Amino acid sequence: MDLVTLLWAAGIAVALILLFSFRSIGPTQVGLVTKRFSFKRLMEDNPIAFHGEAGYQADLLMPGLRFKLAILYKIEKFPWVQVPANEIGVVIAQVGSSLPIGAKSAIYKNEFANFSDLRAFIQRGGQKGVQRPVFPPGTLMPIHPVGFLVITKRQVYGVPISSSQLQVDAQRRLVPESFGLRPEQLELVRIQPQPTGPGGNMLDAIGIVTAYEGDPLPAGDIACRLGGFDDIDKMENDKANDAEVIERLLGNMNNLHNNYQDFQAFLTNGGKIGLQHDPLLYGAYALNPFLVSVEMVPMLVVQQGEVAVIKAYVGLVTKDTSGVDFKYGSLVRPGHRGIWQEPLRTGKYPINPRVYQAEIVPTAILTINWADVVSQAHNLDSRLQPIEAKSREGFVFKFDLQVQIHVPDTKAPRVISSVGTMYNLVNEVLQAAVGNHFRDKLQSMPAIRFIETRQEVQAEAFAHIASQLAEYQVETKGVYIQDVILPDDMVRVLTQREIAFQEIETYEKQRAAEEQRISMEQAKGTADMQAKLAQSRVNVDIETNNANAQKAKADGEATYIRETGAAKGAEVEAVGLARAKAYQAQVQALGQAPTALVNAVTALAEGNMKFVPDILVTGGGGSLDGLAASLMKYLGTTPIGTAATSVVETTTVEGTEPAQNPRDESGGPSAPRM
Repeated sequence: MDLVTLLWAAGIAVALILLFSFRSIGPTQVGLVTKRFSFKRLMEDNPIAFHGEAGYQADLLMPGLRFKLAILYKIEKFPWVQVPANEIGVVIAQVGSSLPIGAKSAIYKNEFANFSDLRAFIQRGGQKGVQRPVFPPGTLMPIHPVGFLVITKRQVYGVPISSSQLQVDAQRRLVPESFGLRPEQLELVRIQPQPTGPGGNMLDAIGIVTAYEGDPLPAGDIACRLGGFDDIDKMENDKANDAEVIERLLGNMNNLHNNYQDFQAFLTNGGKIGLQHDPLLYGAYALNPFLVSVEMVPMLVVQQGEVAVIKAYVGLVTKDTSGVDFKYGSLVRPGHRGIWQEPLRTGKYPINPRVYQAEIVPTAILTINWADVVSQAHNLDSRLQPIEAKSREGFVFKFDLQVQIHVPDTKAPRVISSVGTMYNLVNEVLQAAVGNHFRDKLQSMPAIRFIETRQEVQAEAFAHIASQLAEYQVETKGVYIQDVILPDDMVRVLTQREIAFQEIETYEKQRAAEEQRISMEQAKGTADMQAKLAQSRVNVDIETNNANAQKAKADGEATYIRETGAAKGAEVEAVGLARAKAYQAQVQALGQAPTALVNAVTALAEGNMKFVPDILVTGGGGSLDGLAASLMKYLGTTPIGTAATSVVETTTVEGTEPAQNPRDESGGPSAPRM
């Protein structure tokens, strides 16, 4: 081969080398330069050459047309690191000084900026391993693919030094699981209300932070609060009240480290490893999953009619403020370990439940049921069953009981200090007081008496339970015996007795109804006869008036007759005396017989009596001589004294009819009637 040919061949080769030495780097790419050979060797344990050694070169080729002699350098193109929205990028340095023993992440300095300048990172003391800052969403950065690995949710940017234990996807790209991370850990941490169920209700939440790096906690502490509780101690010395101290404790110092996003600032300000006192509130945070984890927990919500008694597990040493008379535990001021003497009232509180336990105490009237049902307002009586007791006769029966209690809000800390929880108050203290009382009471009395004196038993139970709960600062508002479930035998006896009682009552009602019906009929009859009754009353009045008139008339007539009789008697007496004198004179002048005859004839004449019939039949001459003869005969046969006496007697009797002629003493016929 002649010289010209060689020259042409050499020229073509050089041209090709020069041609292949020009590389076009895309607008979102970097060129990783690898030097093929060099007389220098790498120093220390870094895989990147900073001084022309063979191997990966520290300087990258940036976008554009770049020249690197192809025979000496190999060029590989890598995309820029791009972090999508809602994701983060975790940076792992493969170069730099080694981490101190026990360290889990590398110190970060502001000079490192965003890790795009590898030389500046090494020169300023950058360390290998996990870097504390993370790339936020939207980052687009030319990162050295050998100096740093950037882990995102979808892919891992960079070239691992050792890939024997790493996992790759179908495109032979590294996946986050290769580094022990789950894809969801490479997203923003969002603190937001959480759904509680299918109803769509949302539950307020906070984020409890645990740090995986930092100095150890002081002895006895379980959580880290930046600066400890020195500020609380200072507030107490300045006579701050409990409300101000609580407000300070519920606040946080997250502004010192940008809510744990600046982990280097967290450590610089004294952050310790482990559980953190200050939680995260609503928001989205770019947190390094290698250094920080967040647990979502419900926010403390104190409803109306409740208070929250706080049991603090962190803070200053315990200083009891309950006084010597309180023997059921201790109370402390907020900021100290123990039960706070001041409860939290209605509101929402971002309090860390890992270091502060809140015991919700209902301060409204609380109804506790010993029954097969559970109160809708709370779940404290879920384990309570109906009271089961045995009577004196051995009957076993059950009954439902309801007790109403009240815990004043100012005494709620003392109640919790005494019994621990409201659950203990109901299921330990109240259960014992109620169950034992009723068992003792009912075993000493017949079952029937319990039924009959239910109100008295209830009142005694109220007094007993009230005295028992008063020792725990709890008020008793009511005790009510409800449904009583009796044995079948007793139910049968009571049923029969009740039926008998009801029958007696029915008969009494029927008797009363009949009596009422009688009264009604009487009233009805009286109403129907009202007209006649009125007429009879009028007639009675008339008759009464007539009787009174007749009586008055009779009284008048009686008086008249009496007076007239008296006058006539006097007259008769006077006439008789006069006649007697006349008769006596006549006797003396005429004799007794003629005097009697004269007076007899006179009496007959004065009486208007007929001596001669209307038709007279006579014998003889037809004259009156016969009559006179007969009269004279009569007078002749009758003793003169006797006839005179009879005449006198006849004339002395007052009357309209003449006296009958008496018979003569010899028994002969009397004188014929004229």
